Amino acid sequence: MSLILDNVTYKYSTNTAYEITALDGVSLKIEDGEFIGIIGHTGSGKSTLIQHMNGLLKATSGTIYYNGQDIYDKDYDLKDLRTQVGMVFQYPEHQLFETTVFEDVKFGPKNQGLDDKEATLRAYEALQAVHFPEDAYDQSPFELSGGQKRRAAIAGVLAMKPAVLILDEPTAGLDPKGRGEILHLIKNMHEKKGNTIILVSHSMEDVANYVDRIIVMNDAKVYMDGSVKEVFSRIDELEAIQLAVPEVTYLMRELKRMGYNVNESVTTVEEAKREILRLKGKLA
Repeated sequence: MSLILDNVTYKYSTNTAYEITALDGVSLKIEDGEFIGIIGHTGSGKSTLIQHMNGLLKATSGTIYYNGQDIYDKDYDLKDLRTQVGMVFQYPEHQLFETTVFEDVKFGPKNQGLDDKEATLRAYEALQAVHFPEDAYDQSPFELSGGQKRRAAIAGVLAMKPAVLILDEPTAGLDPKGRGEILHLIKNMHEKKGNTIILVSHSMEDVANYVDRIIVMNDAKVYMDGSVKEVFSRIDELEAIQLAVPEVTYLMRELKRMGYNVNESVTTVEEAKREILRLKGKLA
């Protein structure tokens, strides 16, 4: 179930003095089961890009294919696409609106046309998957903590059983503990279900720890597309577009400059720990 963007361009306020090109000839192929991170400075086109992936925005020009079908064909069912390509927006708690958490999570499956029994089962499975506390199922979603609201919102999308899950800054505004819980949850779901995950994040550490492939957006175009190691090895190019690399990568680079024989491609704390212990072993 690959997702293909073929030369996609999108312009806001077309044919006016305020016309802005938000995507400029973007071509991408996202394979089934990938875990992808999308990074870029504010205004680079990240959010516009992901809103094209499930048809929330329609390209000014270019084509998008999902599972081999052109989503712009007049007979294509965009409603079905949005159940297959689920979106969790930044601050997803703003998506919550029902009287209880359970009813909120049931809304998506019911909207898919499932009967109450099946929708209830889907909601229960989704809440279990995000480790939402059972004693809070009947609570108002507006009485929850920030982390619980994120879990409820993610469960609401999971209940529709999407093949592709897009998350736009899912940890924004959370404390470090909450951030870690949400990201571990997403990673575990990916490992168990094998679905495609697309994570938009401003945190280089989060991207380095969880994704396998990074797409870098800059000035409405794909600036880089490669593995975590490949992208974060291009420090000078990233800094030129006001992005950074993980702090541990800078640390290893500095150690290398000081004359220590370390691997500069380290991107996570765990990798740095192993590298320093290896170096310490040699120095001892």
